[in-house]
Parts: sequence; structure tokens; C-alpha cells
Amino acid sequence: MSAEFQHREAITIPARYGKAVRLKQGEAVQVINLHGTQVVDCWAYNAEDVSEYMCMEATRVWNQRLNPKVGDSFITSQRHPILTLVADTSPGVHDTFMAACDARRYELLGCTEPHRNCHDNLFEGMRELGVTLPHGNLASFNIFMNIQVQPDGITLKTLPVVTKPGDYIVLRAEMDCFVAFSACPQDIVSIQGQGDNTPRDAELRILTSGFPQVQLKGAWVPA
Repeated sequence: MSAEFQHREAITIPARYGKAVRLKQGEAVQVINLHGTQVVDCWAYNAEDVSEYMCMEATRVWNQRLNPKVGDSFITSQRHPILTLVADTSPGVHDTFMAACDARRYELLGCTEPHRNCHDNLFEGMRELGVTLPHGNLASFNIFMNIQVQPDGITLKTLPVVTKPGDYIVLRAEMDCFVAFSACPQDIVSIQGQGDNTPRDAELRILTSGFPQVQLKGAWVPA
């Protein structure tokens, strides 16, 4: 699995929990779907000013795509590239539409006891790095999540992931940044693969070299 990539650290994201890493500009993070079944939510923040954050709305405008392909960048709330997708061995099925799960989401799903959730995992992961975020952010990049636009062009359908064990993506840092991840705890809505809807571990590797180098593209402008 990606033996050619040089990494300085490997980190397990325990099932239902979150982790965050700090990347230097030019480094990358590899997100590995160890079991092929797990959705991993992702956020990114400018390390010099965490009020500037990876923004799904600005990203869709920049790329003119609903979901990213290799070579596409993720864009901040200040319209600067922060991460670029440089490798993807999965079928390329990811999501930028669906809000991260939070405590209220599980209340609406009928949970009467506290339930682990991606939004809390974001804050927990960042606190482990000594970072306090100024506000929440439900707009995550949902890696490996399978949300299909239906033929009517407006309806969305939620389906289980379609990856296989060991599939991964690689995100290159375009600025010094914090990148947070959550091995999604969702076990009510059927999004985790293989039919049992059981959250499982994923793995992160902080890469220093050996990963693909794709050219940073500019913003889309009309012809």
C-alpha cells in the first residue's frame, strides 16, 4: 500500500473518534480506508488564522464540480487553495453536500442518549493539538461518502460507501494548515459499507515526499 510514499507519521483514527494533524505547505496527508467501509469527514484551517477554513461552497465554485477529482483543490472562506487532491485509488465517490453529524442530528434520529458525532470529533481533534476553534462548521468534505444526485437533478440519495480495503486519497497542503478528520460514528443511517453499518478505524499518514505532484489550477472563470 503506497510503499513509495515517504511519511513522517502514521496515525489511527479510531472508529467513532477524530484526529487532527498539522501540515506544512507542500506536505500531504494520506487517508486510508483500512476496511473499505468507512466514511471519513474532513475539515481544514489556515494554521496562521483558524478563522479561515476550508469551504465547500467556495470549492464547488472554484472547480465547477459537485465533488472533487484528482487535480482539484479545496478552497477557503477567503477563496485561497488550502488542499489539493493529488491521488485517489478509490472509485472517486466522495461528498461535499451533506452536513457533518452532530448531537442534534442524533436527537432527530431518535437517540435519547448522547451519541458520538463528527462535529464534536472536530473540536476534540483540534483540542489535542492545542487549538480552539472560533466557531463550528457542519460543512465537511465527506471522504468516501456515497451521495448520488438522482436523474431529476435535484434529489439526493444516500447510499453505503463503495471503496475496498486499502483504498486511499492523498491531499496536499497548499498552505501551512490544520486538517481534522472523523471516522464517522453514524450507525443509524446506512452510509458505512458492507451492510452492517458499523463504524471502523481509518488511518492517516503524513507524507513528506513520493506522492504525485499535480499542478495547482486557478479559479474557474467563464470563457
